[in-house]
Amino acid sequence: MKSRQFLTCQWRDLVMLNYPVEPVLLRSLVPAGTRLDLFQGVCYVSLVGFHYQQTRLMGMAIPFHRNFPEVNLRFYVVREDAGEIRRGVVFIKEVVPLPAVAAVARWFFHEKFTSRPMKHEVRLPSAEQPGLAKYQWKHKGNWFQVQAEFEGESALAKAGSLEEFITEHYWGYTSRPDGSTLEYRVEHPSWQVWPKAEGSFTSAGEFYPDPWGEILQSPPASCLVAAGSEITVYRGGRIKNRLPLPRLEPISH
Repeated sequence: MKSRQFLTCQWRDLVMLNYPVEPVLLRSLVPAGTRLDLFQGVCYVSLVGFHYQQTRLMGMAIPFHRNFPEVNLRFYVVREDAGEIRRGVVFIKEVVPLPAVAAVARWFFHEKFTSRPMKHEVRLPSAEQPGLAKYQWKHKGNWFQVQAEFEGESALAKAGSLEEFITEHYWGYTSRPDGSTLEYRVEHPSWQVWPKAEGSFTSAGEFYPDPWGEILQSPPASCLVAAGSEITVYRGGRIKNRLPLPRLEPISH
């Protein structure tokens, strides 16, 4: 039986910059009971910007907290539960413009949220110009930016592609202070993506600690832009083990 709904909203206009990294850089961040999820033997972190729309918290629409951008840095894990393969996401750092949203996420999900001034711009592609999706946030007087230009007609990601791997993770995992793991489901249909996308991260100072700050200075290995959809986040639950589960070896598609 599914747990109760915690959050409903739409995630729209996702920009996802993907960087290959050595798995050893993530080992200490992998929640107990999960293992790194690799694509064709490669471990990825993704810098993702998107837009929340029509947000409801436990069914309630909170004034001035329904529509806002987010940028997060994430990596991918997998957990096996009674023969079921659960592919999920672990967040390294998340940025939103609303302090209350960051506080709720830290309290209920132990997520690594912070709040900063933010702005965003989205333009769909046309015959005259490519589409544009841009997400910016301000830190210590400097602006940081995740941006992508994209073209063509959006369609479902091809089976077995990197685009499918990046977008088809439907669980969230967080390490709790006691060493156990919180698991929660994120439900949404498969997303359509644009076939041609080029993206970049612009840094005007230090925001991500090394090694991530250094890694993000390099061009991403791939960029995808997804249209997004309605999503539902369910209440989390602790993985039921008396002792923290071991961190398992990576698994590859």
